[in-house]
Amino acid sequence: MTPEPHSPTDTDDTRLGPPPGCPAHGTGPGGLRRLYGPEAEDLGAVYEKLRAEHGAVAPALLHQDVPIWVVLGHGENLHMVSSPSQFCKDSRLWTSMRDGTVEPDHPLMPYFAWQPICAHAEGDEHLRLRGAVTGAMSTIDHRGIRRHINRATQHLVNQFCEDGNADLVAEFAEHLPMAVICEILGMPEEYGDRLVQAARDCLKGTETAIASHAYLMATALLLEFTADAGAVRIVACGHPSPVLLRAGRVTEIDVEAWTPLGLGLSDAGPLSGVSVRLRSGDRLFLASDGVWEARDTGGSFYPLVERLSQLADHEAPLMTELVWADMLRHSPEIRDDVTMLVLTPGARPFNS
Repeated sequence: MTPEPHSPTDTDDTRLGPPPGCPAHGTGPGGLRRLYGPEAEDLGAVYEKLRAEHGAVAPALLHQDVPIWVVLGHGENLHMVSSPSQFCKDSRLWTSMRDGTVEPDHPLMPYFAWQPICAHAEGDEHLRLRGAVTGAMSTIDHRGIRRHINRATQHLVNQFCEDGNADLVAEFAEHLPMAVICEILGMPEEYGDRLVQAARDCLKGTETAIASHAYLMATALLLEFTADAGAVRIVACGHPSPVLLRAGRVTEIDVEAWTPLGLGLSDAGPLSGVSVRLRSGDRLFLASDGVWEARDTGGSFYPLVERLSQLADHEAPLMTELVWADMLRHSPEIRDDVTMLVLTPGARPFNS
């Protein structure tokens, strides 16, 4: 996205629209083609028309007739993604965002709105954020994932191989990554198709696009430790705050809540967090909503902080087992995902 104004043909003048019955109907102001609506059901055909009319870079309109440039050429795309000095990923610099052309309720706002993620960062900040991603991915069992990819591939191909033809994007390429994500995150396989449908709906910008995007968002608790583990910066993206266990005392760390990752709210405000100094022997107890919001038969929430006060003397590997057993006594029926993690910064790993 670039800050240059988009006015290739004085598109603000609505009088330039075609008269009724003209073959050009279906286009927007200035005769620009729309990338949404009934006339864009076959985007491949629209792109071919744009190439024929304008070449590798073409003007077009997104939902609510927001003007954009569509980069259609392979070489032009490579140049764009490899030239951050000319094409910045920070959507806050986009003229249409700055002047209000893109309204807060735009169906593609989850993709437009700036977020502190790799896709919207450049240079050193991009490398720092990407380091967290690659670090997490390095822990994945690649051999096991390869076996799952082969199984998922065979399953998908078997669904269309007898027909003799297939839409490889809709019937294969969109489904395989979701199947792998479900495997990595421990989600049931049937979630894959639901994720595919939600992703398609988001990109189409339908009336249900925002709701579909909410289905794809994730809550997260981000912790960045100093090299000596003497301090930690904590950011809570729609996730419960961690609990600090220090010298027999248990305290929920007060972290200002930010929006869940991927939600893409235009008015989310700047990313906030809190830094905490750590002492020798400190422990951090992290728990998902399923722990904090577990209820008993009377509707009372599970008193996690109170229970941790009673369990603070136990070793870290045992604490999660004890909390889980105590939760089951408090809440006979667990209705949400339960994840718990105990961190002991600076300590040597426990033997399993």
